[in-house]
Amino acid sequence: MLKKSFLFILLIITSFSVTYSQDDGLYVFVTLWGGEGKRPGQFRLPQGITTDSSENVYVSDTWNNRIQKFDSNGNFIFMFGSFGTGDGQFNRVTAVKVDLSGNIYAVDANNNRIQKFDSNGNFILKWGTAGTGDGQFSYPSNIALDSNGNVYVSDHNNNRIQKFDSAGVFVTKFGSSGTGSGQFDQPYGIA
Repeated sequence: MLKKSFLFILLIITSFSVTYSQDDGLYVFVTLWGGEGKRPGQFRLPQGITTDSSENVYVSDTWNNRIQKFDSNGNFIFMFGSFGTGDGQFNRVTAVKVDLSGNIYAVDANNNRIQKFDSNGNFILKWGTAGTGDGQFSYPSNIALDSNGNVYVSDHNNNRIQKFDSAGVFVTKFGSSGTGSGQFDQPYGIA
């Protein structure tokens, strides 16, 4: 049985999404989708990309302030979000992840918060405010999920990583500003 794995590359400059498939250790071009714009399936500074257990692809469309969902062939399924500060609204959504239950987590960077949605894009909850305290952010930039449902957020301007449970309850933090062991200089990515 041939096992296929997929590598998704988000081309930020051209605003296209490119899919590659690994076959015999080589990556083979499969498809390209998207383009510059505001219409469904188009992007304005796409920054984050993830997949769910059904191989659907989610893209954080940063300057359009929305999340877009596609099937693995690049066919548009749906999108949600708009510019603002209300529930389900974004001000520069920079990252997206999907948990094992299909819930969607989005980093709402300029609103200094994380938002959680169900698999249909319906708002569930949010957490975070601007600041330096536990559970507060200064430009959260990326997010990672572990198999226990914990959420890790790179808190860019606070030079730390914060850990939360799936309900947004603060668990712990680590890191500080600097170049020594356990220190960060504006962490952006997290895996």
